[in-house]
Amino acid sequence: MKPLVAIVGRPNVGKSALFNRILQQRRSIVEAQPGVTRDRIYAPADWSGREFTLVDTGGLDTAGSSDLALMVGHQARQAMAEAALLLFVVDGKEGLMAADREAAEVFRRTGKPVIVVVSKLDKPDSDSALWDFLELGFGEPVGVSALHGLGTGDLLDRIVLQLPAEDPVEPATAGIPVAIVGKPNVGKSSLLNAILGEDRMIVHGEPGTTRDAVDVTLTWEGQPVTLIDTAGLRRRARRGPSLEQYSVMRTTRAVQRAWVVLVVVDAAEPLTEQDRRIAGFVHESGRASVLLGNKWDLARETYPKGQLFVAELRRELPFMDYVPVLTVSALTGEGLDRVVPAALAAAERHGSRMTTRLVNDAVQEALAIHPPGADLKISFGSQVGTRPPHFLFFVNDPAGVPTAYRRFLEHRLRDAFDFTATPLRLSFRARRARRTKKGGG
Repeated sequence: MKPLVAIVGRPNVGKSALFNRILQQRRSIVEAQPGVTRDRIYAPADWSGREFTLVDTGGLDTAGSSDLALMVGHQARQAMAEAALLLFVVDGKEGLMAADREAAEVFRRTGKPVIVVVSKLDKPDSDSALWDFLELGFGEPVGVSALHGLGTGDLLDRIVLQLPAEDPVEPATAGIPVAIVGKPNVGKSSLLNAILGEDRMIVHGEPGTTRDAVDVTLTWEGQPVTLIDTAGLRRRARRGPSLEQYSVMRTTRAVQRAWVVLVVVDAAEPLTEQDRRIAGFVHESGRASVLLGNKWDLARETYPKGQLFVAELRRELPFMDYVPVLTVSALTGEGLDRVVPAALAAAERHGSRMTTRLVNDAVQEALAIHPPGADLKISFGSQVGTRPPHFLFFVNDPAGVPTAYRRFLEHRLRDAFDFTATPLRLSFRARRARRTKKGGG
């Protein structure tokens, strides 16, 4: 079934105009069909090869009390209940209204992903009106002009990015996807078998989306988890380019499907360039991760204390200093009871979203502890995405943010919100001056 994208907002903000403009996009609509009522119109669409269903709704009037307003509002809420993604349309000419704030609470209660679409930005300099709508708490808004078609391509790109994965695990066995990756002979499959040997209920196992990956879904303390086992990533020189490319492809696909990646290394052997390359790929992928030092039963002679192994791993992989390290043994079972709980905790933090108020409280604390200097001014920040958490900061000069200060802000966000196990994305944008309104008293 194709995911459904609902266009919702208060009356007369430009929802139907946006719907009709999207229908005219080059890679868009086949034909629109009336829905179950005249107030919901459904149309199949695709963008960049991704298919979905678009639905237009009547106005969501939180203050309306007439029979018609209640009926139309009910139809809008029905569309929201059916949808996988919500487009919250607001009027850029009017600016942020009290009714928008009230509607935002309706959107928030759904628990579904929301893109704020600021409509009627028909003038080239009108996009400065966007940033007032950050207050709604749904991340970076997208500005559009249905009249001129401006911004609709950017909006469709955002829609495709935020739709559910195209190849999810079957709904009957769907669980948090966790990939197990590492070079050959580090014990990935042994770890998988040992974890499954724990006293837990296995739902079922079946071939995954690639020929060399096997998905196994289990329930851990009531939470379904899908473990994706892959063949090892082999050294380039030993096996030849074709096999190396194939191994990379397998690992890449497994990581792309996952929310969390268990990166397995051999604790009894020195870290290799392969290990560093795999860890670097996982870090760059934006997935949450946990480092597993397997074969701890053999490594204990080298590292009488586990902290020594962790310290060496931190030196070898400094870019993954946010990732928890577990020492485990597939052979003896040591430490295995901590693996799935660590993956579940990582998945939760990977999908965490902080309110704009909380983010700015953390920013103000950071500025007080370590001011950025006279040349850099940070106005405010907001979280604009999850998996991984993505933060947008408005500054006077985006190019003037030193790398060291970016790292400082990242560490402060980690400390403030406990973003263990997940990478963070930080972006900086120029804060534009507000336009002054003409007329008035």
